[in-house]
Amino acid sequence: MVDDRLIYSSSRKRSDRLESTADSAFALVTERAIEAKFTVWVASRDLDEVGESMFQGLRFERTELPAVAQNLRGEVREFLATEMPAEYQPNSDFNEGHHAEFSGKLGERGWIGMTWPKSVGGAERTFFERYVVTEELLAAGAPVSAHWIADRQSGPLLLRFGTEDQQSRYLPKIASGESFFSIGMSEPDTGSDLASVSTRADKVDGGWLVNGRKIWTTDAHRNHFIIALIRTEGTAENRHKGLSQLIIDLRGEGVTVRPIKNIAGGEDFNEVVFDDCFVADADVVGEPGNGWQQVTSELSYERSGPERFLSSFRVFVEFVRAVGTDPDDQSAALIGRLAAHFMTLRKMSISVAGMLQSGDNPAVEAALVKALGNDFEKELPELVRLAGPALGMNHPLRSALTQTILHSPAFTIRGGTREILLGVIARGLGLR
Repeated sequence: MVDDRLIYSSSRKRSDRLESTADSAFALVTERAIEAKFTVWVASRDLDEVGESMFQGLRFERTELPAVAQNLRGEVREFLATEMPAEYQPNSDFNEGHHAEFSGKLGERGWIGMTWPKSVGGAERTFFERYVVTEELLAAGAPVSAHWIADRQSGPLLLRFGTEDQQSRYLPKIASGESFFSIGMSEPDTGSDLASVSTRADKVDGGWLVNGRKIWTTDAHRNHFIIALIRTEGTAENRHKGLSQLIIDLRGEGVTVRPIKNIAGGEDFNEVVFDDCFVADADVVGEPGNGWQQVTSELSYERSGPERFLSSFRVFVEFVRAVGTDPDDQSAALIGRLAAHFMTLRKMSISVAGMLQSGDNPAVEAALVKALGNDFEKELPELVRLAGPALGMNHPLRSALTQTILHSPAFTIRGGTREILLGVIARGLGLR
């Protein structure tokens, strides 16, 4: 049997023979821009002007993982060989697999909050080392959902905008794999227009009373806290003004969590209802009214990691296993095509990790990684379904295909819809 991590590793070794990352990325974004109806803009301008304008503000510098990060890879694989839960069916979708005990073991190894200061429970390691741990966990299909949001977004947000009190209360337990967070952004009836949130918090003595609803809140029925974007002044018509972020106890008084069953039969998403929920002043993140600036700063962390193109990786793994060591020409061509996409997206994602390591804010590049990665995640299972061999009902490839296809509608919605991402990319390229 072919080991799934070896499939990923051998694909990476061939990455240097691919076309340059920049050329591939620019070709793809040009295609997406035209598809997004920027054709009128292009037609009205000189082609040289189009070429110059399209790529201003977009950069993907060639970035290599340093030796210290690469050396960590073997350690992670040894850990996975002994600590993967025996009862768990591997799944590379980061939204799947809420396993508190496994997250606790990762915390014990220092693999949650890896880049954070040691004073708050972190390990003071690089974004590159964190990248290696992340992609190895996803390639193996490990259950990472429990700690995922807190590690990727909530913790960095508190490090940047939180008070010392908030950092000391929340970050050490996140890093140890004991405390799990959800994101409270989307609301019913607002679609992808995050700035139109209407959940309100009214000032009272010592804190705020929150009323309203959030929806599509991943793992809220299992997690401990939610950082919610809430209107603390003005109205939804004021758009970006008057928004704040509050830390709310998901098990506290005035909070009701209602799981939403998805098409695959699971209950990952939730509706969260706040009914006169009291939140102390000490749990307002940053300054009241600064929520829009804060929440948008999270998106480079949310949109650029390997989780944005590896959600369908289990299908690729099982397809390679199913066709064996002597695949027919069609299967071999598809494996090469998919591996080339994986490696190009990986190069782009590592480049963004390099920018984060340098303290930059690669919002446009991160949006591009997510937009292209999510499209690929949805295309991969369909390509394999059309080209794959006949399968028995209990074949691992059939199981991987079924689960991935049923979950795939969420790939291009979570973390920002395709349309929203194209708008971010267009502004970054000077197209609007």
